[in-house]
Amino acid sequence: MSAIETSLTAPVARPRPSTLRYTLILGGLSAFAPLSIDMYLPALPRMAGDLHSPDAVLQLTLTAFIIGLAVGQLVAGPMSDAVGRRKPLLTGLVLYAFSSVLCALSSSAELLIAFRALQALGAAAGIVIARATVRDLYSGTAMTKFFSMLMLVSGLGPILAPVIGGQLLRVTSWRGVFVVLTLFGVLLLVSVALGLPESLPAEGRRPARLGATLRTYAGLLADRTFTGYALAGGLMFAGLFAYVSASSFVLQGVYGLSAQQFSLVFGGNGVGIVLAGQLNGRLVGRFPERRLLAAGLVASALGGTGVLLAAVFALPLPALLVPLVILVASIGLVMPNSSSLALAEHPHHAGAASALLGVLQFVIGGLATPLVSLGGTTTAIPMASIMAGFAVAALIAFATLTTRKPTPLPA
Repeated sequence: MSAIETSLTAPVARPRPSTLRYTLILGGLSAFAPLSIDMYLPALPRMAGDLHSPDAVLQLTLTAFIIGLAVGQLVAGPMSDAVGRRKPLLTGLVLYAFSSVLCALSSSAELLIAFRALQALGAAAGIVIARATVRDLYSGTAMTKFFSMLMLVSGLGPILAPVIGGQLLRVTSWRGVFVVLTLFGVLLLVSVALGLPESLPAEGRRPARLGATLRTYAGLLADRTFTGYALAGGLMFAGLFAYVSASSFVLQGVYGLSAQQFSLVFGGNGVGIVLAGQLNGRLVGRFPERRLLAAGLVASALGGTGVLLAAVFALPLPALLVPLVILVASIGLVMPNSSSLALAEHPHHAGAASALLGVLQFVIGGLATPLVSLGGTTTAIPMASIMAGFAVAALIAFATLTTRKPTPLPA
């Protein structure tokens, strides 16, 4: 067995001395997307006025970002398998910071849409390479534990980003939000340059050829087990998108919470994700990752069912909040285990496998927002039904697709 195969398959008995540094840097990279998507959402009404553009056109800035994330991950993942992790990662961070400046200086909605697509290409490199780096450094239980640790940093991103954006708008304009994103990108650029060494040795790299890359993606999609784990995580992520996009309208408009009360509920659910992630890290090794993933998916399906029943029968707020906490917190169990299990059998294609994981998450997640909006904001039923539907679909994907032993792709 070669040195690289040994490093990829041998379990890591205990955290490395640099685990905290890796957690902060890789967690920050993983938080790119939610911060970039959600922080500016509270500013959309002001942006429409400043740029003299209809709301529907401004919504395309979100669409452009999600498309850019999908395309960027599909390119950056295989590229990092070919040339190593650092070069495409540093290039992506430079592109992200530069395009964030351009977003802040945009004079029209059309320019902002174009610059958001560029920003997404840079962010995509951070997201996909962060997961691939974890696969380079860890395997088995150690990898799942590390993904659980990442929840400390990245798990709060989708929950707290709109809150942070709203608070920023109290002291600055929407352009200031993009300035903050620029500073975040620069901070990560410096952190990666100084604190994140190359994790993929030269002997473990593969030439980047279009035909080979397409065959790798086809092989991954044909692997029912990989697809099942990827869909389980992607569908749960979509449920989180639905929650983020609709919860303020439901909890404030339907149930009458004040902005401060909503912030407490929103933040409390974010803490629930982190706590579940840390619980998962303690349980991994005592229980198989697959069993923990199943527990998280069952909990999410039960929580989603409870949320839907509370909405349909117009039950009091506590009857909605209890299952909502269970549903949202279960993401802390589902995401680390689904990511670890999906990547486990593909150490030689970690970049490509990580890319597909990310694409499925954000493409499916991108469908959640318009689906919720179709039902209006005068009742909790649209949000509840979409969240419950995605949770049940995630459980079905896991139960029906991951029953076979995965077939590793050729090295």
